[in-house]
Amino acid sequence: MRSAGCWRPSASLQVLQARARMLARIRAFFDARGAWEVETPLFAAACASDPHLQAIRLADSPWGPRYWQTSPEAHMKRLLAAGSGAIYQIYRAARAGERGRFHHPEFTLLEWYRPGFDHRALMVEVDALLRALLIEGPQLGLTETLTYRDAFQRHAGLDPFVVDAAQCRAQLAAAGVGLSAGAADLDRDGWLDLVMTHCVAPHLGRAGPCFITDYPASQAAMARLLPGEPQVAARFELYLHGLELANGYHELSDEPEQRARIAGDLAWRAAHGLPPVPVDEALLAALAAGLPDCAGVALGVDRLVMIATDASDIDAVLAFPVERA
Repeated sequence: MRSAGCWRPSASLQVLQARARMLARIRAFFDARGAWEVETPLFAAACASDPHLQAIRLADSPWGPRYWQTSPEAHMKRLLAAGSGAIYQIYRAARAGERGRFHHPEFTLLEWYRPGFDHRALMVEVDALLRALLIEGPQLGLTETLTYRDAFQRHAGLDPFVVDAAQCRAQLAAAGVGLSAGAADLDRDGWLDLVMTHCVAPHLGRAGPCFITDYPASQAAMARLLPGEPQVAARFELYLHGLELANGYHELSDEPEQRARIAGDLAWRAAHGLPPVPVDEALLAALAAGLPDCAGVALGVDRLVMIATDASDIDAVLAFPVERA
């Protein structure tokens, strides 16, 4: 039974007003830079194949199986292939199994795409946006850029391109991180993700924005691969105050390669007992028709409001978290 006060918003009205001002500044930023706002579906027949993103499936859709989208990426790329040019969206995404101090199953993403940009050009714009939005929060120091390898070596003493699962386990144990029974099923990237989350990320962006670049090719997701050894992805993540805020790519436009990556995701899902998801043939058709050379990024608005208002928990920046909804 709910408590008598459960009707009240979780966030204060002052925080919600600060959130509204931030949304207004987002729109002003992109309006001044020539990107236009779009809207794409919340529910669709396909969803991201990434095994680490669990979409919520609608059981009673009259149009057949539908999934609440984990991001608007696929639909925005379809717009780009249709000739939209620079676009952005403030989107209510959802992911199953995400609840905690920094996670909520329903959350707000700012996602945008820039034709003619690579990931490094987009990083410059992300930094400019961050500084335009955080005028009410803490002052930002100088921006730092580290490669994935440099970040691991500096903060965990490991080389992520040669480390094995046993070394990752030892590093996590030394940091006092308890492991669940499911850790035995992790692949190499799963171990690296645990080390990043618990041993590396908390140190990132403490003085100012920190971009991490040159992720292993196995973590490319929907990013292009760069030449060289070891091969790395044209991908970045942004950290501030130890929080991951954004994930961006120089977008993969090769339809056969994207189809192969989706097949790999589905095989991983099957091998680890995760439910299958439909292949997004509409996205693949858009890539085949011709996605322009572009870079794109998704930024977590809720976490950004947390930083701006010095909130320690995501519930403090949401009107009605899932337990009060």
